[in-house]
Amino acid sequence: MRTLFLNPPSFDGFDGGAGSRYQARREVTSFWYPTWLAQPAALVPNSQLLDCPPHDIGIRECLNRARKFDHVIIHTSTPSLRNDCKVAESIKQNRPETTIGFVGAHAAVLPAETLKASTAIDWVGRKEFDFTCKEVAEGLPLHAIRGLSHRDREGRIIHNPERELIDDMDSLPWVADVYRRDLQIERYFIGYLLHPYISLYTGRGCPAQCTFCLWPQTIGGHQYRVRSPENVAAEMAHMKRLFPQVKEFFFDDDTFTANLPRARAIAAKLAPLGLTWSCNSRANLDEDTVRYFRDSGLRLFLVGYESGNEQILRNIRKGVTLEEMRLFTQACHRAGVTIHGTFVLGLPVETRETIEETIRFAQELDVFSIQVSLAAPYPGTELFEMARQNGWFVKRDKTDLVELDGFQQSALEYPNLSKEEIFEAVDRFYRAYFLRPKPILRIIKTMLEDKEIFVRRCREGFEFFRSLQQRKEDLLEVHSVDGKLRVGTRAPRVW
Repeated sequence: MRTLFLNPPSFDGFDGGAGSRYQARREVTSFWYPTWLAQPAALVPNSQLLDCPPHDIGIRECLNRARKFDHVIIHTSTPSLRNDCKVAESIKQNRPETTIGFVGAHAAVLPAETLKASTAIDWVGRKEFDFTCKEVAEGLPLHAIRGLSHRDREGRIIHNPERELIDDMDSLPWVADVYRRDLQIERYFIGYLLHPYISLYTGRGCPAQCTFCLWPQTIGGHQYRVRSPENVAAEMAHMKRLFPQVKEFFFDDDTFTANLPRARAIAAKLAPLGLTWSCNSRANLDEDTVRYFRDSGLRLFLVGYESGNEQILRNIRKGVTLEEMRLFTQACHRAGVTIHGTFVLGLPVETRETIEETIRFAQELDVFSIQVSLAAPYPGTELFEMARQNGWFVKRDKTDLVELDGFQQSALEYPNLSKEEIFEAVDRFYRAYFLRPKPILRIIKTMLEDKEIFVRRCREGFEFFRSLQQRKEDLLEVHSVDGKLRVGTRAPRVW
């Protein structure tokens, strides 16, 4: 069957693709690679990957392209499910015989609810869905495919036996050729990565137990299953030949440094290639390891600090202390390795005081750049269950995680801290961090060193302050719902 792997059009600027951990519109234009769709696409001959948002493909063109395929596999998410269902329904209207499957974290943990969301959905893939997609595309009967949920002839929802997680990660084909065939890599931006960049996985799963983290609790699991250093290095050499214009490669494993001997082995094989690379890391590496990676081509660590309050770190089972974070950050500063730090406001149990602690902690760390997110209780995560049991959800619909314009909203609130206060703190956090002499001088220095970066930073600066203004307007535009104040928005969805 001719198979289309589809990331549909959605909110304007919405980074909700099959590679984004937290699906939302960002402060600056950002798009992650749709790696979770590229991987099964590499398994299916004559398939195509269509990633609409980064390529500015609207609904009309999307439907015209989908008409040519027997099978359409849509990557969905909790924030985009309603929109994705409407896309699926339009595809069916244009070509009723098209078979449509939904995959992604939301579908994996809520397969019955996903099927019930629209009669246009023929099947749902659970957990790791690479070989599930392959077998569907090969024409196997739906009832015979493991890891799949579907309706029988009477309309009853049937959950087939679970599919085992992939143990031999080297058995998966590389995504490089799918990227080359179907994606314009210059369309993908991440503010803290050099442009153009490419991201990919060298393994799946994460041994950390963070209560809010999406992939390990829904699809990948807590066992870090990895590709061999030889396999990774071979694909990197292939990518270097395919994409000579790429300035940075990002290893998007949940925690690339979770298996340090293997990470060091990969670094040793990358060094002769002369590549610039970055990765996700926990803030617990010693300085010798940091310098070893730097000497092998590492430029940047993406680090989740989350909070500056020790109790909140224990509540979310972060597994790293504030002092360990300080020592790691100091080691990176001395070694000249850049850090992009991420923080989350609204984790259990946030207070006005803990928000101020986190802002002060971020200023103390003084990493190159930061991202401030709102706690997102995705279905299937422990955070979701904690919020449900404790009554922290703001809305009756517990899957309502973004505003109508795609920006994150504060889905949780606590007895002594309202959602409006949490929402407002994001703007205050950014201003308190970036509107200081040291960050301003760092940014100006990079702009003066490279004309392309100068132009890029000007665009990002405009988008950043425009988004902060949008947040402020959203906060002011409140209306009463069920007798409580709620944040309002103006921008409509795609549909």
